[in-house]
This record gives sequence, structure tokens and C-alpha cells, in this order.
Amino acid sequence: MKALRIERSLARFAAARVAGSLAPGAGAAYGPLGIDDVDPPELPGPEWVWLRPRLAGICGSDLSTVDGTASRYFEPIVSFPFTPGHEVVADTEDDHRVVLEPVLGCVARGIEPPCVACARGDLGGCERLAFGDLSPGLQTGYCCDTGGGWSTHMVAHPSQLHPVPDGMSDEAAVMVEPTACAVHAALRHPITEGDTVVVLGAGTLGLLTIAALRQLTPAGTIITAARYPHQMQLARTLGADQVCEPGALPRVVRRLTSSLAYRDQLTGGCDVVLDCVGDSDSLAQSLAIVRPKGTVVVVGMPNQVKLELTTLWHRETALVGAYAYGLERPTAATGDEARRTFDLAFELVQTADLGRLVTAAYPLRDYRDAIAHAASAGRRGAVKVVFDLREEKERIH
Repeated sequence: MKALRIERSLARFAAARVAGSLAPGAGAAYGPLGIDDVDPPELPGPEWVWLRPRLAGICGSDLSTVDGTASRYFEPIVSFPFTPGHEVVADTEDDHRVVLEPVLGCVARGIEPPCVACARGDLGGCERLAFGDLSPGLQTGYCCDTGGGWSTHMVAHPSQLHPVPDGMSDEAAVMVEPTACAVHAALRHPITEGDTVVVLGAGTLGLLTIAALRQLTPAGTIITAARYPHQMQLARTLGADQVCEPGALPRVVRRLTSSLAYRDQLTGGCDVVLDCVGDSDSLAQSLAIVRPKGTVVVVGMPNQVKLELTTLWHRETALVGAYAYGLERPTAATGDEARRTFDLAFELVQTADLGRLVTAAYPLRDYRDAIAHAASAGRRGAVKVVFDLREEKERIH
């Protein structure tokens, strides 16, 4: 079968890091990612099933891996060689379309009894990501035993699969996983009625987070900063009330919250910031524009950052992470019972027509072009870039 795979090679990761620093996405040409004819992965257990990916998204975390900039924190919870791709809509062997929930928690790993997090439905908090019947891997797409969506075949545990409703396009279905991340982020910290909320970043994750905030929380004014005209337009369409260029964001927040300022720090600020970038600059700006005793939710995957934390201490700011999905607590918008994040994501994708954010598709053989496009999506007027495997006719025998 055809698969894009990442091999363990310190030299190639170093080359990818250099290339990626010169041109985002260039690590695909010089790093450890390559296309190969490989044997399909074995089924890890009797319950596991084969999948044939139809569309597979290119995520910001994938780009970090390809360009050699992903944090070394992940080394004990990945296994090589692995096939990337965790945003997946696929066909089962009996031709039913499914969306993959990629976290490889205790159930998929055959671990009984499950850890405390998995027992309560909090898959993103699984404590057994390097144990059980599978090799280490926090998700499908980072585990050598499962394959990933950037291939013609992969395997999955039934607990990971969600049926795609009739009438939902493949483009909409491939947006469910990143939308689930945004839903979890929007619900990670309780937002009260009328709160002023800032979303930093207007790429795929930022735009999806805006939609989730508007549909699933009682947020008052939602503010976002966007670099490009198409991002600004989409942000408004998906629910942002105020959209500005990044350099104008502190001024906009200051005006809307009647704050004063000293140097770069507002005296007041917004109630909550959802940082969908996750680098040193965005985190510093988040702390500068959130009010005393406000909350900064780190949504974008960070790496090592250099950050002045005196403001966090002095203003008693809460800094929390938002990773993956699981069960979400009841809210006025979600109902009286806890609900699976993916169920909420399916609904949001359809309600907000999020399939329209898929703006470019490539065959596997053009992976270098696809990754370069994804790495410069904003500048090139795109949002989500995917691999299209629907023309691949290979079957497992």
C-alpha cells in the first residue's frame, strides 16, 4: 500500500528544522517524511478493523512534526516509523463511512481496568498512552501499529469510530476531528453570559473555536485578530463581533473593556483568551490583554516558550491547556447531561457549514506541494488542506 511515513532519524529531523526555518513546510523535502510502498499494518486484535481513508487533513501539529519543531516532550509517547494523519474520514471494509476519534486510550489498548481518566470518559487525559497492547502513541497518526490517514489503508478500534450521517459530505466529515478540539477548547473554562472573549489566531483552529464559542457558550463579545482578508470574513461569518489586524488587538480590547494601559499591559482586559497559536508572542499578548483573575486557555500546541510570568502572578491569571476531547459537562447549550465532544462536533459542523473550510485537496504523491500549501494556507487564501485518497483503488487481500 502507499503511505507517507516518518522514520526516526536525528539527522533528517535536524535538516527538516533548518529547512522549515527558511520556508514553512520545506521540511517535507529534506526531513524524515517520505512516501513508500509498505505492507499494511497488522490488526492489533480481533476487534480491530481495516479502514480506507477518503480524506485526511493536514494539522498544525503535523506541520510541526514535518518541519522538525515538535516538542521533545512527545518522544516517549510516539513510536516509529509512523504514518501521520489523525483528521480522517474513511470507509470500512463493508463500505460504511466513519470519522476517526484518534486518541489511543485504555479501551483501544486493551487495558483493564481503564485508568481514572478513561473511566470517566476523559480520553484526552489517558494515563496509559505508552502501555497495553499497542506501541506508544498518543493518537492514531503517531503510533507505528495503527498507520494513519496519510495512507491508503490503516486500522482502528471500533471504539474510535463514529458513523457519518447520510447527506454529510466527506469535506464536512473530515472537519469533525478538528472541530471537536475547538468544542473542547470553547468549553474548557466556563464562560458566563456576557463575557468578553478573545480568540488569538484565525487559522483552522481559531475559526472553529469562534464557531464553537458562538454556538455553545453564552459569550458576549467575541474578538479575534486575523492577518488575511478571507480569515477576517470567515471570522465574522462564524460569529466574531469584532475582527481586527493583530497589531490593533490590544487597542480594540482596551476600548471595548474601558481599560487603561501601562506599556503593553492593560489594566483591565477581556475575561477569557483562547490562544490558538501557542507561541511565546501569542502567550505574552494573551497575558497582556486578559483582565486580573481572568483565564488564558492554551489551545494551539506550544513548544518551548520564553515567557514573562510576573503578570500572571501579580494579576492572578489562570493559565490552562485544552487538548483533544472526551465528555463535556452539561451547559445551557449542550443539554442537561454530559455529552461526547464528537457528538457536539458533528452537530456544529453541520449547523455552521464547516465543510466549506476545506479549500484544497492533493493526492498523496503530491505531498510536498500539499504540505507547503498547508504551511502557508493563510497567505494563499486557504484554510484546511487535505489529502484526497478517494481515487485510490487498492484493497487489502
